Formats: sequence, C-alpha cells, structure tokens
Amino acid sequence: MRSPRFLFAALVGVFVGVMATVSGCASKVALDHAVIAYDTATADSVSKQLLLNIARARYDQPMHFTTISNIAATYRFTANAGVGGALTGNNGDLLVPLIGASAEENPTISISPMQGEEFTQRLLTPFQEQRLTLLLRQGYDVDSLLRLMGAEIRLDEESGNVTVNHNRPSDHAGYVVYRRVMAHLSAIQDRHALYVEPLHFQIVWTVPESTMTPEAFASTYKDFSLEYEPEHHDYRVTKRVNGRVMISNYDPSVLTNEERVRLHAEADEAPANDVLLDIRPGHIGGEYPMHGRVRLRSFHEILTFIGRGMNEEPEFDVPPDARTPVIGENPAHALEIAETQEAPAGSDLSVKWRNNYYSVRAQSGYQWNAKAFSLLYQLYQMSVSTAEQTGPAITIAK
Repeated sequence: MRSPRFLFAALVGVFVGVMATVSGCASKVALDHAVIAYDTATADSVSKQLLLNIARARYDQPMHFTTISNIAATYRFTANAGVGGALTGNNGDLLVPLIGASAEENPTISISPMQGEEFTQRLLTPFQEQRLTLLLRQGYDVDSLLRLMGAEIRLDEESGNVTVNHNRPSDHAGYVVYRRVMAHLSAIQDRHALYVEPLHFQIVWTVPESTMTPEAFASTYKDFSLEYEPEHHDYRVTKRVNGRVMISNYDPSVLTNEERVRLHAEADEAPANDVLLDIRPGHIGGEYPMHGRVRLRSFHEILTFIGRGMNEEPEFDVPPDARTPVIGENPAHALEIAETQEAPAGSDLSVKWRNNYYSVRAQSGYQWNAKAFSLLYQLYQMSVSTAEQTGPAITIAK
C-alpha cells in the first residue's frame, strides 16, 4: 500500500501539470482577445476621426488627427495548486485539491497629435500618380476613386486651348464635364479595357570605345545594356525607363518607342499629382475621345470636398454623356454622410459633434457609400508620412 507521503507527492505533481496546461491555454486565449480588441479599437478610432473631421470641414473648422503611435500591453496570468486535508472528523484522512488563479492586464497606449511636417505630408501633400495605380490594381472602381481623389481635369481642345474642369459643384459646367468623363472611364473599366500603367520606353545613345574603360563600366554603365559596334568602334548603350503613369483605353506597349517617349515627356512637364489621360478612337470607349490630365487632390482636400458637399456645395445628379454606354452605378454623391440629431438606428459607426451625429448614409442594394468610406479609410492609411514625430506624445496607462 502506498504511503500518504507518496500519494501527496503524486497529487501535487498531477495538479501542477494540469495547472501549467491550463495556464498556457488561458494566456493564449487572453493574448488573442487582447490583440483583436486593440485592433478593433484602433480601426474604430480612425474611422470616427474621419467622420469627425468631415463634420469639422462641413462647418469650416480646423481639422485635427491624433495617431496611436504605440501600444504596449502586459498580460499576467498566475495559477497555484496544492492539496490539503478535508474536514472528515475521525473517519480518516482525505486529500482534496486547492486551486487558485488570477489574471492581470496592464496596457499602455501612446497617442500623438498630428502636426508640423507630418501634418503637411500626410494631409496637405497631393496624392501622387503611383497611389492611383496601386489602388486600381486592388480592384477599386475608377469612378469612385477619382470622384474622391480628383481635383480637376484639363482637356485639350481641337483649337489648341485647354479647358479646366473642377470637381466642385460650385463650378457647375466644369463639374458636369468631370462627372461625365469619370462615368465614361467607368464604362471602359466595366469592359476590362482601361489601362492605368506607367509608360515604359528605352533611351539609346552611343559611347566611343576609347572611353569605355573598366572603371567607367563599373561606375556608370554596369546597369545598362551595352552592344559593341566594331564598324564604328563604339558601344550602343540602352537604358530602360519606367516613366510617368497614363490612363488610356489601349495598351501603351503597342505604341512605338518614340511615341512612348513623347507621351512621357508631355506627362513629365506636369507635377507628380497629374495623371496623363489619352482615350483614342479605334479602341473600346473611343467613341468619346479625349486627351488631357487629371489632377489629384490631397487628403485634406478630399475631406473638405465631402464636408462641403453636405450643405455648402451639395453634389447633384449628372447623367452620363450620350456617347457613354450604360453604367451600373452613378450616384449623386461621391460619399454621402448623414447629419442627424439622434443617434442613427442600426449604424455600426457614428460620431457625435456639436449635438449632432454623423454617420455614413445607409443604402439598400449596392453599398456605394460603405465602399467609398472604406476607400477613404484606405487613402488615409496610404497618405505619405516620412517625418519623425516631433510633437508631444500622450501616454495613457489603463
């Protein structure tokens, strides 16, 4: 028969093993819960800040963003186990387990107001053409993108003049033209014929054989293609260039190298937030030809456009051009935000400011507004920020 001391040691070993397993499982569950909770809270915080700043823009108030710069969460789970004697009177000894556990969460969150150079680069600097290309490759609709991101379109006329059409309802005639161009681009995209790609071309020049020393090759020409031409005693140097982005209804690779060079030079005369537009006859969508440039906004301008659209400059319906095929969606608003005195029923996301509630306008059927707000969130995350945080940071210990 086993001795009481042996049984006691065996029970302690079993309980310690069980509690170690339970502790490991519990800590993993707690960690998963904490990560998901912080992720959800951060996403909701950004979304509410977007709504809040749209409300500020609606009343011409200064915008302000606060970023979460760091989250350090410590989670401690402790457990103890043992055995003790039960109260059995004179009927013998009975060993029973004694188990205890405790959990402690200690998060520290650092938030920083966006200001100075970071504010300039993230909010006031216009988006560059590469951002447009990246988003379209993710499957976003070109009309939804450019109705938010686009500031104006400059179209070349047959007379040689250039017309500037602003994406602002206050410029009634220009706004109508802008909307109709976007609707036409959407129709081309619906037929899988819209290209938004950089212009690739080659630059070729010759270098005398006498100047092509090993040192010159290692320092200057090692990344170029070289072809020796013995009859001329020189080298033919070729450099492949990834040029400016162009929106077209044809594949730019079908053009000659000289034409791609010319289009790149034309695009390169404009700032980096201008995108060359070239819709030609003879291709899908060519029934409405156009040539010009689309100018992209900054993120601050996008929020101002949405805020002013609530009252000061409301958008309005614009039917597509008669030459444009039928398109699926062409709502009046690029993104419609609701302003109500009561909390919106059934809305998962809203923010209160100045006694009013602001939320994304609910829709039945195709969720244009929800998709546009998701795009707005994505644009905020993509806004360029290379400046280090120099302003004061606020640390909150829960």
